[in-house]
Amino acid sequence: MYFQIIFKIQDNIEKELSSERSKMDITFVLPAQCISYIISLTTPRDASRLSLACPAFKSTADSDSVWEKFLPSDYKEIISNSSSISASSLMITSLSKKDLYFYLCHNPILINNHTTSFSLVQQTGKKCYMGTFHSMGRFTQYWNWLSLRKSRFPEVVKLREVWWFEIIARIETRILSFKTNYAAYLVFKFVKSRQGFDARPIEFDVYFEGSNNHKRRSALLDPPTNVSPQLSQDRGDGWTEIEMGDFFNENGDDGTVVCRLCEPGSVQKRGIITQGIELRPKYGK
Repeated sequence: MYFQIIFKIQDNIEKELSSERSKMDITFVLPAQCISYIISLTTPRDASRLSLACPAFKSTADSDSVWEKFLPSDYKEIISNSSSISASSLMITSLSKKDLYFYLCHNPILINNHTTSFSLVQQTGKKCYMGTFHSMGRFTQYWNWLSLRKSRFPEVVKLREVWWFEIIARIETRILSFKTNYAAYLVFKFVKSRQGFDARPIEFDVYFEGSNNHKRRSALLDPPTNVSPQLSQDRGDGWTEIEMGDFFNENGDDGTVVCRLCEPGSVQKRGIITQGIELRPKYGK
């Protein structure tokens, strides 16, 4: 009888403790839709950490309703412009939204007939674009078009020989992430028989079309190794990049951003291969 009383008392205590735990457990207090909405107001990094740290939140933190909020609102339209229609359809229909998010972070997709690549910044989900130089046309007296294994694009351009060196790229601010500080980067590499890019600095200019507020900067693309600081950086993908300038995209209503680089013919130049100009959030923000 004594043991029976003890067991009953213990059983009642455990039930009360379980009841108290349930009252303190947010998953018992709030409906799943509410928890999903709260998590979607955080960041992709927070949602991933919550999924790993708290088993009770895992299914909600990994749900499509959460991760669709981290994808750009126009992601379906962007993916539908993919150069591979079958691949774009497969991405939208077969991948979970979380898997799609991380796929776009690690695997830039080609859109607009292989002339542009699109990807996301993993920490924030903000948009990155890189454009090729197909708009320059096939001026074979100045450029060679060639295929490289470590390029995002089917073709890149190699400079043959010029005195006047100029490249201009344009992108509409409406397709970029809003309230974001973007930087433009020239993505390039040199062949061994290069010339001229260690002698005179290239002038860079990034500005809103029609604006007089230009922030020009200049740098050697191929400086001697003993020159400091080295403004060109190894990207880790077989290419080098140099920042051309930056701008703040408020609401996407500033029209067109122009990215221009120029060296007005003081020395002969050859031997640079350009993959494109990339626009991505500065410092990932």
